[in-house]
Amino acid sequence: MISNLENWSFPFCPIPPDWQLNWQEIVSKYPWIANLKDCPQNPLYHAEGDVLIHTRMVCEELISLPAWRNLNSIDRSILFAAALLHDAGKPASTKVDEEGIINSKGHVRLGARMARQILSRLSPNVPFFVKQQIVSLIQYSGLPFWFWDKPNPQKSVIIASQVVRCDLLSLLAEADVRGRECQDKADILERIFLFREYCQENNCLEQSYPFSDNHSRFIYLRSSNSYADYQAYDNTKMEVILMSGLPASGKYTWIANNIADLPIVSLDRLREAMNIKPTDKQGSIIYAAKDLAKELLRKSQPFVWNATNITQDMRSSLIELFVNYDARVKIVYLETDWQELIRRNSEREEPVPDKVIEKMDNKLEVPETIEAREVEWILN
Repeated sequence: MISNLENWSFPFCPIPPDWQLNWQEIVSKYPWIANLKDCPQNPLYHAEGDVLIHTRMVCEELISLPAWRNLNSIDRSILFAAALLHDAGKPASTKVDEEGIINSKGHVRLGARMARQILSRLSPNVPFFVKQQIVSLIQYSGLPFWFWDKPNPQKSVIIASQVVRCDLLSLLAEADVRGRECQDKADILERIFLFREYCQENNCLEQSYPFSDNHSRFIYLRSSNSYADYQAYDNTKMEVILMSGLPASGKYTWIANNIADLPIVSLDRLREAMNIKPTDKQGSIIYAAKDLAKELLRKSQPFVWNATNITQDMRSSLIELFVNYDARVKIVYLETDWQELIRRNSEREEPVPDKVIEKMDNKLEVPETIEAREVEWILN
């Protein structure tokens, strides 16, 4: 999909022959970069200074790497954008304790969400699958440092490869380390080299690990004792479609146009029937919806679960329920341009307040391949 976007590039991404980094223009253009100024870092790991200084150094190191310069222009832009955004979550997550120790716990996950929002509103528009690669690079940016400390290093790299290219991930990690001042720099660079070698050995450095089929992949990812090359027996009895997307993203329209013959478990319709507002407590709605779903699952009846399902935690609990009844799950995610989304919402009979949609967008985690047997992204 990315191969068809030859004309796309990220703003200010250095180009040959001079590979010039226009840092002052970047800082003046993007408030999310300027916001990194004066955000402190633990000098034990970042003696170079604040987050803005570190980010500039990371970008400088990245664009000087021969491996980065040898990439195609789109992959260079993807990595450059990830380098600019990789610490976007630090200002909001950095704290200094009573002893003066600085930490930024949770900044990677927060930064990935912030990066998605920033890229969604950037002009010119960032293509969806490019945006997802950038966000995934940020989300998995720490893996090359710590993969060997995971309970199952092989599984950790295979999972990552389903979402992000591990060769690009290793380049981002290398630039991140070279763009800081710390005593253990040589040791961390050695870990990144080991990460590359390990991914190569496991056939997932420049590609997703090639599972024999989607079902085998799903079984491997959710099991603690399966093997990546095992071809799992498919004992599923029916398919459940799990919808995902912000309000007004087009879920009902897609259902009507594609799977109108299937029963629908709809939280919105249950709220209407039970006279419960979206702002009220939703426990009874969820309970009623799961009861309806269980009736259909016991009959091995395919159906659609229609709700926003904006976080991975929300989706995983439902998928677990469906799989326990031998269902195969397909996630269908819908996304539309932000301004178009707000316009559509305003034309509804009962529009969702814009502030509520913005709050939901802050929490949104776009579904990934690793979550279900199949994931489809519908872009309006």
